[in-house]
Amino acid sequence: RMLTRTLGVVAQVFLLLSIVLVIAIAVIQINQQQILSPGLKYGIVVDAGSSRTTVYVYEWPAEKENNTGVVSQTFKCNVKGPGISNYGSSPGALAKPLDDCLNKVKERIPVHLHKNTSVYLGATAGMRLLRLQNESAANEVLASIQSYFRAQPFEFRGAQIITGPEEGVYGWITANYLMGNFLERNLWRTWVHPYRKETVGALDLGGASTQISFIPEDPEEHFNSTLQVKLYGYNYNVYTHSYQCYGRDEAEKRFLALLLQKSNASANVDNPCYPQNYNTALTMKDFLGSLCTQSLRPANYYPNQLVNFHGTGDPGLCKEMVSLLFNFTACRDREDCPFNGIHQPKAKGNFVAFSGFYYTTNALNLSGHFSLDDFNSSMWFFCSQSWAQLQFMLPKFEEIYARSYCFSANFIYFLLVHGYNFNAETWPQIHFQKEVGNSSIAWSLGYMLSLTNMIPAESKLIQLPLKPSLFAGLLVFLTATALLCLLFLVYLCIVSHHRKNIPRVEHVFSPE
Repeated sequence: RMLTRTLGVVAQVFLLLSIVLVIAIAVIQINQQQILSPGLKYGIVVDAGSSRTTVYVYEWPAEKENNTGVVSQTFKCNVKGPGISNYGSSPGALAKPLDDCLNKVKERIPVHLHKNTSVYLGATAGMRLLRLQNESAANEVLASIQSYFRAQPFEFRGAQIITGPEEGVYGWITANYLMGNFLERNLWRTWVHPYRKETVGALDLGGASTQISFIPEDPEEHFNSTLQVKLYGYNYNVYTHSYQCYGRDEAEKRFLALLLQKSNASANVDNPCYPQNYNTALTMKDFLGSLCTQSLRPANYYPNQLVNFHGTGDPGLCKEMVSLLFNFTACRDREDCPFNGIHQPKAKGNFVAFSGFYYTTNALNLSGHFSLDDFNSSMWFFCSQSWAQLQFMLPKFEEIYARSYCFSANFIYFLLVHGYNFNAETWPQIHFQKEVGNSSIAWSLGYMLSLTNMIPAESKLIQLPLKPSLFAGLLVFLTATALLCLLFLVYLCIVSHHRKNIPRVEHVFSPE
């Protein structure tokens, strides 16, 4: 009996030791593995917009999720001067402003990675217009950019003019990526696809074009106007449309052309959207030199002739005049066709409005979510101010933007309410914002994400404290020991239980 008890205690100790050792070895093996990661990769996207050029630096771990890099923005630099489409007559002048930003970029990316860092330049609506207006000038600008970037230490992947639908879809990808609608970290800190998470629509307002992109209720029904996007192993059918000449700057040029057309005097024109007591002189070429205003040119068009615009700050008349920029009758009251005869499915779900949408509402002291009533009352109040009062109202005062915010706000009102059919009920579903975390909401990140699908992942090199064969052998040995101890303990329990029962049985049957 003494021997049995001793063997039982030994078996229990061995069982406990085996379990503890199995857990300890597994934990050490998992936690102490050194991941000799290939480190970070970098990519540069140059967003050549119509009004300015912005350089973005992105980084991502060289090991990727389902073939798409987990990308974050680490640096952003605004290139001084106008957009590249303004260099049509002097493409060589592009190098100097680009240099300032590129020198800062070189400092941000480790020198040994320069030659493996890809640079992509995407030009948007400003260059789309220049190409339509003067193809050889557009080609010269792109050629000048190509020779500039080929002389840089980075791997230049080309300068291209992206289409309106591409710009729309890339903006949609950026907004949803930054909001965690494609990927999220689970409890184990690994990236997973979010369960039943809805995507958001994207509203982008640039200088020369504006884009709306979202997943419609029934993508099959709108097959012709949807683009298929594949990210992180999932497919998305995105409706997108880009309205050329409906960017903020081009829309305002068309507005000034309309005012000139409707005024009797060609040298002095009242502008109800400019603040009271604001005066400026523009040459005819400034607003009539664009492809978007070509059809509005007067018979006596002299590019260098000055036109004086006098601000009257009249919110009611401003609103009335801005509505003339949209053709709401082309659709003949068809519900799926808001303006200019363009077919659009019903806007569904939440939207994020960025770029020009954000900057304009921010000037009205609004951001994030707010009601349509709040927008209208803020717009009316802003448009009633004199030029002198505006200088105290704006957080950042720059004449060229300050004079035009009233026009921009009215333009946004008509575009969103009468163009895209947002109403008092659905307007609060629009979130006006500039960035998420430290990353700007712009088409460039979506562009980078799509391009990283083509950059092959580098595998992790894992160095374990124990060789896999030794680890497996130890695991098998300790598990077998634990099982044998457990079986032996079960056997001892049965034997001891059986012994206890024998005297009792003898006692029951003993003769009296």
